[in-house]
Amino acid sequence: MTATPAFALLLDVDGPIASPVTRDVKPEIIGLLLELAVAGIPVIFNTGRSDDFIKQQVMDQMIAAGMLAGLCIHAICEKGATWFSFTADGPGMVHIDHELSVPSAYAADIRQLVAEHYCAHMFFDETKRSMVSVEQHIDVSNLDYRAEQQHFDADALAAMARHGLGAARLDAHHPDGDDAINYRVDPTIISTDIESVRLGKDLGAARACELLAADGILPAAWYTVGDSRTDYAMADWLHHHGHEVSHVDVRPADGVPAKAYPILTAATLGEPESTIHDDAGLAFLRHWRSLLG
Repeated sequence: MTATPAFALLLDVDGPIASPVTRDVKPEIIGLLLELAVAGIPVIFNTGRSDDFIKQQVMDQMIAAGMLAGLCIHAICEKGATWFSFTADGPGMVHIDHELSVPSAYAADIRQLVAEHYCAHMFFDETKRSMVSVEQHIDVSNLDYRAEQQHFDADALAAMARHGLGAARLDAHHPDGDDAINYRVDPTIISTDIESVRLGKDLGAARACELLAADGILPAAWYTVGDSRTDYAMADWLHHHGHEVSHVDVRPADGVPAKAYPILTAATLGEPESTIHDDAGLAFLRHWRSLLG
């Protein structure tokens, strides 16, 4: 038999769940995620973060908070390149789509580039299994980081060319010798991800549906939650494939695009416009919990 919960949550992590400043998750957010899961609402993380980050910042806290036996939470990481599930007993096997990995020689060059020229502002994320990511040090101001990020991204693109790889960054396209672009340099407010162009939050949404289908779950509707324009891709995918979906934007100051599905912000709940990131995520988790009675 197929279970049909009223809705499922497909959650970006940085921003809506974890603070982009401290990288920590509020205990109340952990508690509400558990309450919703206990009530039968599927909770799935769809993030660019590594499985290691999810284990340390989310899974361990959910288990420590009293995650009940029988609950299963899915986590799609590195924008769909890796995924795993966890219960109160801990994590299951991490699955990796090796076809979507950045070449190891290129990753080694970026590690050296950061160590020699950019380590004062950012660090190489050693926990990524498929993508290559660098991230702002917490003790560095975001303004200083964003200025340095421009130089790093340019160097990362130049390294792509040296390796004979085609890459794009935003609107700039640098194809390889076969006029192909297989990788992207994707800047966020606290990091730069270098990844296969086949990765994205839409791939994460597809994997989420596959994981729930294997569990015998078909949600009546979805709420997707993110803090950047690229996060809309998960709602786009769900809408395109016939699912009822609403997208929650917890950082709408970047501009809210016109979409064929509802877009919600903290103001939708009557919150001040200054309520963003994990504060907005918390407000929506409280709201969804209230819907369950």
